[in-house]
Order: sequence, then structure tokens, then C-alpha cells
Amino acid sequence: MSERESMPCDVVIIGGGVAGLAAAIRLKQLNEELEVVVLEKGSEIGAHVLSGAVVDPKALDELLPEWRTMDCPMAQTPVTDNWHWVMSKTGKWDMPHLLMPPFMSNDGNYTGSLGNLSRWLAEQAEALGVMVFPGFPASEVLFDDSGAVAGVLTQDMGIAEDGSHKPDYQPGMEILAKYTLFAEGVRGNLTKKMKARFDLEADCQPQIYGLGVKELWDVDPAKHVPGRVIHTQGWPLSESHSWGGGFIYHQADGQVALGFVTALDYENPYVSPYQEFQRWKHHPQIAELLEGGKRVAYGARAINEGGWQSVPKLAFPGGALIGCAAGFVNVPRIKGSHTAMKSGMLAAESVAAAIAAGHEKTELADYDAAVRSSWIAEELKKVQNAQPAVAKYGADIGTVLAGIDMWMRTLKIGLPISMKHEPDYTHLQRADLYKPIDYPKPDGVLSFDRLTNVAFSYTNHAENQPVHLKVCDMELQRRSELEVFAGPSTRYCPAGVYEWVLEDGKEPVFVINSQNCVHCKTCDIKDPNQNIEWVTPEGGGGPNYPNM
Repeated sequence: MSERESMPCDVVIIGGGVAGLAAAIRLKQLNEELEVVVLEKGSEIGAHVLSGAVVDPKALDELLPEWRTMDCPMAQTPVTDNWHWVMSKTGKWDMPHLLMPPFMSNDGNYTGSLGNLSRWLAEQAEALGVMVFPGFPASEVLFDDSGAVAGVLTQDMGIAEDGSHKPDYQPGMEILAKYTLFAEGVRGNLTKKMKARFDLEADCQPQIYGLGVKELWDVDPAKHVPGRVIHTQGWPLSESHSWGGGFIYHQADGQVALGFVTALDYENPYVSPYQEFQRWKHHPQIAELLEGGKRVAYGARAINEGGWQSVPKLAFPGGALIGCAAGFVNVPRIKGSHTAMKSGMLAAESVAAAIAAGHEKTELADYDAAVRSSWIAEELKKVQNAQPAVAKYGADIGTVLAGIDMWMRTLKIGLPISMKHEPDYTHLQRADLYKPIDYPKPDGVLSFDRLTNVAFSYTNHAENQPVHLKVCDMELQRRSELEVFAGPSTRYCPAGVYEWVLEDGKEPVFVINSQNCVHCKTCDIKDPNQNIEWVTPEGGGGPNYPNM
């Protein structure tokens, strides 16, 4: 057996998204002598980054004030036109922006690819001396004798499905660090372990999620309005008594990013977020935009929706949570990249100060305090009741109540009350209480089946490797997930990973097509028994998102 190599550094950052890269850049700005390592599980930086995205540049302005003149791809398309549609099946109502608090405006924001922004940030980080390693997932956390985080172990390569070593086997490397920043994004596998080990969620509400499904389209140039931003609510989720909404962003080069977010607290096990998105595209207003266009990319990703009340304790001995690993999404604004970046910058400042003072693997209490006194907290507290109000009272009444609450908080009146919520999987109800939903068949022009779309995510996993979707108790899966809930995994997964195969005279078999997995983490979130665990596959596996 090969011995594991060790690599010491000052700081290791798990995840090459905007939060992790902002932290890396800020560390080098503060102390160019620091050895900073960024590990990214995707085949390249940006390969696994998926967002709408409309970006508030507030954090970017603080990190790199000259970014607009530095060939940053996000600078290409400032928001020029902003709409909010409340939709029925065949029509829409334009919600006046005067009804919304001023902070809901997209003036001064930019629309573009968050993956491309990540790629650009990686270039800036590397120019400062940051070591960026794509294709290297962190698979385990290392601890010292005191129990503090001491770094991570990267994933072994060349392990066969049966656990044996293939000819190209390479053991993972120990990355030993004074501090470890967890920037894994939503529902990170190692972040879950840190939350449990250090009881980080003892004083906050559970994190809850939405599933975002997205396509990128080349549209007729005559219909393209660079910088136009449209958000929708109402139909089609109103028919299944779920909630969420769509987005349409006119970006650079004649492309439109459009997608749909379904809150994962839905009750009806027959709901399919993917099918809701496909149905939404057939609305007359959206179909007219897409007519004559061509879908060029597809992807899906879970989104934090818990808000301020779901932010856990952020620091623990030797490590800290940053970005979407902690959960700083502003749900009404549908934005989180700016808050994610700011959290990474604040963590970097705390780490740099600790190392300068000669400290290692301490608890960065000043980072946690800095976040809770920053503009992150100020922004998220204004909207902390918006998501719970809609979830509890429905899209119509809930939107009105959320708007009133946001206005009151903007004007600093009213009580600082946080409405409560429960984990998403607890909301799912028995299948016998509902009728199956008859979703329209895809027409291959506006709407597509899942497997066809997965091909446009450019997902790939090395053959003959351990399945990275772990079912803890297969009998429980059959007895409950199938027999009680009618197999919701076959509908909530946006990549067709899960199937219940019925063979004559035999028990149904739960088939896991892990090669299709786009790493959205929905199964880890929505399984009614919490019986499925997502873990990191071999490095470089998963989607390879272009321009998403």
C-alpha cells in the first residue's frame, strides 16, 4: 500500500466557488507570505458552480475595487430592465416595484455566469500566489489530539466499485493546515459532519432549501434585451399548492438564462420540480421568447432558503464555515453570492490576524462576531420572515405578509420576531392522500426529458467507482420511500438518478444511476427518512457547466 503524502500549509479552503476564492484572495492581500490552498472537486474551477445569476457587486467592490476594468466577465451586462410577473396559466400581472422595499431593486447589479466569475476570481487568486487544485475533493477531515480541525484528506483515486485498487490507484494526500475554511456550498458532505461534531446548529433553526433547475438558451437576437431581468411567481406551482418561482435573465452574447426554483418543503410526493420547470416554459409569455431559440446547457442545484434564523455557529477549533456552507442567501432578492463572498473575506481577516498573533487551530470567535455585526446580518434580518410567511400562508397571502414585514423592518418598526420552520423532509405526506400529477410530455422543442437535458450538463463520472449516493437501509427505502410515499426520489431528482424497477414475481429494486448525478444534493435533503447520503465521488466527476 502506498503511503500518503502530506502537504503543510497555512490555510486550506474546501471549495473553489466565489466564497472560497474571495477568502483566498483576501488572505493574500493581508499577508502575501501565507501559504493558501484551494481544493475544488470539479474538473475545473466553475465546473460545479450554478446560479441564476444576478450579482450585487457590493462584496466584489470591497475585494477588488477595480474589477470593472480588469476584464471581469460579470462587468459585461449591467441590469437595465427589471420586471416581476405574477402568473396565471395563460396570463400575467406586472407587480409594481413601488410595492417593494427599495433594497429589492436590481439597479446597479449585473447579470452573468457565476461559474465564469469563479474562473476569473481563480485567476486573480493564482496571480497572488494561491495554490488552486481542481479535481481534488476533500473526502475526510483531519483532527489533532485536542480535537481541533487540522486539515483534510483528499479523495483516493482509482478505487473500484468493490473497494479494490485499480491499476491507476493513487491514495489521497493529507493537506495539513493551521486553519481550514469550509466553502463546499449547499449541503456539503464535510460541512454536515462539522455541524454534527461541534453542534453548530444548537441555537439556530434547521436549514431549509429550494431546488433550482436552469437552462441556458441562445435566443432570437430580435428578442434579446441585454440586462433585462424578470422574476415570476404563481403558476404552475399554484396548481400543486407548492411555492417558488422562475427567473429569466438576458445575459451577454445573445443568451438567456432561465430557470425555476421549487421550495423543497412541498407536501405532495408526486410533485416533480423538474417537470414544473418544463411546464413553466410553455407559458405563452415564455414560449414566445424561446421560439426560434436553442437550449445549450442544463443544470440543477439546491439553494439555501432558511435565512438569518438558520445561520449556524460559524467557527470551531481550527475551522470555520463560509458562503453557502453556512447559508447566507437573501431569498426575496434571490441573491447570495455577495454575502457568500463577504463571509469569506471576514473569515480571511480573522484567520490572518490569528496566524499573525502566533495562534493555530483556535476557535475564530471574532469571525462569528464579525459576521453577526456586518452588513450580511443587517441585510438578512430585513427579510428573515419572508420565506416562512410564504411557506406558511401560501404564495398570495404570504407574499403580502412578507412585503409588509420587509417594509416594517426597513423602517425599523415592529418586533424582531423570527417565524419558525422545520426541515424539508418532514413536510412530505403519504402518497395515498394525493393523486398523481399528470405532467405534459416534453415536446423536444421547449421542454425536454431529464436524460436528454442531463447530456447538456456535460456530466461525467469515472466508470467502476464506488457509488457516491449511499442508501443506509435498503429495506427501509422499499418499505417507506416506495410503499408509503410512492417513490418521490424518482420525481424530485432532476437528473433521473433514481428508479424503482419492478420485475415479475420479485421485490422492487432501487436502481441508482449515479453516473447521471449533477451533485444537486436534493436526495440528501428531501428523502423522507433521511436514508440517502451524498458523499464525494472521485475527483473531477459530476457536471462540467459551461457559462452557467
